[in-house]
Formats: sequence, C-alpha cells, structure tokens
Amino acid sequence: MSAPLPSPSNPDSEPLLVACLCAQWCRTCDAYRDTLVATREAMRIGHADAATRFVWVDIEDESDLIGDLDIEDFPTILLARGGRVLFFGPVMPHAQTLDRLVRSALDADLPPLSAATLGRDVRALPARLRDHATL
Repeated sequence: MSAPLPSPSNPDSEPLLVACLCAQWCRTCDAYRDTLVATREAMRIGHADAATRFVWVDIEDESDLIGDLDIEDFPTILLARGGRVLFFGPVMPHAQTLDRLVRSALDADLPPLSAATLGRDVRALPARLRDHATL
C-alpha cells in the first residue's frame, strides 16, 4: 500500500519529518548518526506504508536553517508532519528512545505541540527543512 499523496489541506498526508540536530564536533552525535540510520531502516520494514523523511542537520555548518535557535544538548530531535511540530527537544542517545518517539508519531499518538509553546524559529523549522537532503 502506498502512502497518501501530500495535500496542503491535509497535513496528515505529509511525510513524517524526523530531523536530528547535531554538531560535527560532538562525539555523541557521531555515534547517534548510526542510530538514526538504523531507525530509518527499521521504520521502512515495520511501517512500510508510512512516508518518512530522515534528515541530519549540522547546526554549525547549516546554521541558516536553524535561525536563532540555541541548541545546547545533543542530540536534539524534531518530529513534524506538514507544518505541525509533534516533538522538539533533546533526547537520550539511545536507539529505543528514538524508535519509541518515531513509532508514536507514525501511530498518531503524538498530538501537535501548541504553537503558543513553541518559539517562532521552532515553528519555522519544518518549512526550512522541506528541501533538505534526506539521510
């Protein structure tokens, strides 16, 4: 079964964006990149009908995408569908944590975060990453 085509009127038809914000100098991030790739592959097998985009963002090399966000802890994960942010924040660098978050988002168990609780740069991040190369 193929994923529904994206529709501007139906954000649920948009692929789930899984973005990892890290830094090249961070040794934890080096190891976490493998975790992100493994989670991507597990989702392709276990949720073959779900459209997902996994991206890696180096917050220093690609600072134009980050805007004025101050990322202090790594890894920081953004989960979004369409323009709706479902999760944004640092996570423990364990595969189980990322797996659980992504599965919750794919199963629609993560409601969108309130725009009032998110800063302007976090709300803009999904649109800024729309054309970012996938992992």
